[in-house]
Amino acid sequence: MSSNLTIRKMQAGDVALLDQQFIKQNWPSRKIVLTHYLAEQQSGERLVLIALFKSQVAGYVTLMTLAKASPFQGMYPEIADFNVFEQFQKFGIGGQLLTAIENAAQPMTKLVTLGVGLHSGYGPAQRLYVKHGFIPDGSGVWYNNRPLAMNAPCFNDNELVLYLSKSI
Repeated sequence: MSSNLTIRKMQAGDVALLDQQFIKQNWPSRKIVLTHYLAEQQSGERLVLIALFKSQVAGYVTLMTLAKASPFQGMYPEIADFNVFEQFQKFGIGGQLLTAIENAAQPMTKLVTLGVGLHSGYGPAQRLYVKHGFIPDGSGVWYNNRPLAMNAPCFNDNELVLYLSKSI
């Protein structure tokens, strides 16, 4: 890990710092979601790792102890939210966050899972997951947390996903 990068568990003060980064890149506030993540971390349902690059909040990744809605529902942990803010991309932070969350999952499982969106905005994430050894689970494309039947209509939005898994 670079001496400029620190990865640690989410703390209460991180909610506002993360939210500011979303707003800075013209995304809507995520304060409510992030506050919920902190509460889930405190209850043991979710782990949230924060990346600090040169002491600035650069991104985060979360791990649900059990997937809530996917082909892996209730069976395996799931990487459920992963963001590296635009100004911090292309420094290898995403790869290091992914490795850190995989390492954190190892004591609880031999398989870690995730869903990735299919539109071009998810292109960098798709490439990162393949480079890290994640493979499609074989259940096909999912839309709105349900398997999408052949020839079924859908929109290429954030709800259209492919589920992947990796043995760790």
